[in-house]
Amino acid sequence: MTIFRSLRGGLLSEASRTIAACALLGLLGAPLVAHAADSVEQSFVPSGNVHVLARFSDAQPSGIAHLADGRFVLSFPTSAQTHPGPVLAVWKGGSELQPFPDAATQKEMKSPLGMTVDAQGRLWVIDEGVVAGQTEPQTPAIILIDPRTNSIVQRFALTAPVVLPDSHINDIRVDLTHGKSGTAFISDTSQTTHPALIVLDIASGQARRILAEDKSVSAVAGHVMEVDGKLFRYNPDHAQMPQGGVNGIGLSADSSRLFWTPFSSRRLYSAPTAVLSDPVISEAGLIQVVRDEGEVGVVDGIFTAPDGNLYMADEERHGVVRRTPDGTLSLVAHDPRLISPDSLALGETANSLIMTVGQWARLPVFHDGHDMQQRPYLVVRIDLKNR
Repeated sequence: MTIFRSLRGGLLSEASRTIAACALLGLLGAPLVAHAADSVEQSFVPSGNVHVLARFSDAQPSGIAHLADGRFVLSFPTSAQTHPGPVLAVWKGGSELQPFPDAATQKEMKSPLGMTVDAQGRLWVIDEGVVAGQTEPQTPAIILIDPRTNSIVQRFALTAPVVLPDSHINDIRVDLTHGKSGTAFISDTSQTTHPALIVLDIASGQARRILAEDKSVSAVAGHVMEVDGKLFRYNPDHAQMPQGGVNGIGLSADSSRLFWTPFSSRRLYSAPTAVLSDPVISEAGLIQVVRDEGEVGVVDGIFTAPDGNLYMADEERHGVVRRTPDGTLSLVAHDPRLISPDSLALGETANSLIMTVGQWARLPVFHDGHDMQQRPYLVVRIDLKNR
């Protein structure tokens, strides 16, 4: 037998028991009282400052450069998948493209990828030297284009032993303060486990491989990355996601330091360009001056703003991280549409960035031959005001 007791422990009367039972039934059947919306983790809420400027259905843009005359140039690499249209083009807004430097020159380039504009306004372009399905050895090169004449003015072939059969030449930055005519720094991410930085003396055309397989340029063993809501571990024998060594590189505003990040890592490294560009300094001497700048995230492209801030395309946060010269980090944009944020350039104003957005992790090579891409590919503007 169930006995109802009062809060003081005494027996309740029959009437009291009836009233109590009715009250309990009323509570159980009553609708929930309205309340505030459940709180959510803010990184899942789009930052609101990402605006789509262009959508491309056929070709995946990667590199982007903002020329001194205001034009934007996009690269459309073909090493992973071929496509119709130009491989290097002036982006005229929307999906409108104009082959750059011109239509005829497209045949002289195989797979343009990373790009940079030097202090003289010249455009430097990585050509991977390979197209999807190619069986002969890759022939990577650095292409120098003069935007004033819209013409290729020089080509620097990268050959063995500077590049290896498994090299993946990725991005480039040019320092005109060291060397007779300047020095180019190039990232070799490696298709396997042999990453390095490549240093090109522009005057002589001589290139050398440095920091090869050093910790600062290499993938981290056991590295785990989130891709489309799933976790994958770095596996050099069977890649299930984009992975590898040194990828994004950037110069400080005064060209005194080079910054870089291995892709399968979350750390940023740097070293003085005066030392990196000096061919006399030993490999041990180079390793000694490398500085670990700490964690920043899983980074692809790096852009240096005129004020010295580094902006980094963050693959896992699907956004852009800013690093100030004193090392302070902030997430200035994040949006689920930023599937594989790639390369960055200054926008039309100092308060904006333009970024290419790919879907590299959805390529068939990472999914046993199944194409998981959901086109179109994007170019976006990121507003930095009040960020």
